[in-house]
Amino acid sequence: MVVFWAVASVLVVVALLVLAAPLLGLGKRRSSATLSEVNLSVYRDQLRELDAELASGILDQTQYLNARNELEGRVLEDSGSPNIPAAATGNRWPTAGVVALVVAIPILAISLYLVLGTPAGLDPQSQKAEPQAATEGQPHAVTQEQIEAMVTRLAEKMASRPDDAEGWLMLARSYTALRRYEEAGKAYAKVAKMLPEDAPLLADYADVLAMSKRTLQGEPEKIIHQALKIDPNNIKALSLAGSVAFERKDYRNAIKWWENILKLAPGDSQLATSITTSINEARGLAGLPPLSPQANNSTAARAGTPGKTVSGTVNLSPALKARVSDNDSVFIFARAAQGPRMPLAVIRKTVKDLPVTFTLNDSMAVMPSLKLSSVPNVIIGARISKTGSATPTLGDLQGSSQPVKVGAKGVAITIDSEVK
Repeated sequence: MVVFWAVASVLVVVALLVLAAPLLGLGKRRSSATLSEVNLSVYRDQLRELDAELASGILDQTQYLNARNELEGRVLEDSGSPNIPAAATGNRWPTAGVVALVVAIPILAISLYLVLGTPAGLDPQSQKAEPQAATEGQPHAVTQEQIEAMVTRLAEKMASRPDDAEGWLMLARSYTALRRYEEAGKAYAKVAKMLPEDAPLLADYADVLAMSKRTLQGEPEKIIHQALKIDPNNIKALSLAGSVAFERKDYRNAIKWWENILKLAPGDSQLATSITTSINEARGLAGLPPLSPQANNSTAARAGTPGKTVSGTVNLSPALKARVSDNDSVFIFARAAQGPRMPLAVIRKTVKDLPVTFTLNDSMAVMPSLKLSSVPNVIIGARISKTGSATPTLGDLQGSSQPVKVGAKGVAITIDSEVK
């Protein structure tokens, strides 16, 4: 405790010297942090979100690069904005005032510490008795309310900038992330008028409208076909076009749209695997046999390399069944037991498939450089998402295994807890 007060005293003296110098007019004035410095942490969080969405398959490479370029543009824009200056400084303070301040600051600081701080924390015995006191009750770095407030400020800013396409696109995506689809649709509509030839933008716009209207038919369908006229190979637009047909129970046309994606996707990719599953579902409903291995070049890859798979079953705890619906997404994934938490392999099912038997292998990798076979031990997890997002959100239901060796069979996962 003696050491603490000695060090604290030295720091107080140093702080008072630094403070007194400018007040007496002895030093140069400095500006406070710029707005870009404050916003930079927000941009870092958004970039991490983009990386996660790319890794989980929500964004394809083109969409990811477009979003990242947009984000980097916003960073450069903010970094060029003028500094927010510190409080204006007038003439130097009179010497008597500085002396009074120098005396008052340490007294006030010590008083506040004794009232609001944790003096008992200086006692080693107290620390042993309450090892968790320093960590309990700490708030999250960014709360939902703070995110909502940032989006509100962005919306207010955009009200005076009707021609800022990048700003309106950022607002549209922010609303989408908050699942405020009706407002997102209005923001996308403004951007679409400014960028009518942007196929990825139109596909996103159609998707959000469908979420708002709870159907792809009607206006969303028109926008989807507008995007396909601009870019017949836009994967998201092709996927949505197939979903429109499937929604109408026009299974043969759904198959045609989705088969176009198979021509574009690498045969051993997760996208090809997912689309093949959708095609075979449509073929079954249309009374057609599933794709043959010759017709689907991803089937062989899906078998995986012997010994480089992990298989097992996923069940849902009976206590949580009332909280889910049949169409909720179920993500089953493997990640390294030690190292980055990035998924090494992912498959997507729905709650109605549970209990489900799964096999994970290298063909389901979300990044070519990170595969199941690249690590000796993995943890298998399963998560139910009502939003269909591959990024975990509060309220999702989850379960995971203990570390198992790659090649393990019969791994049992029970979804029995909530993401908090």
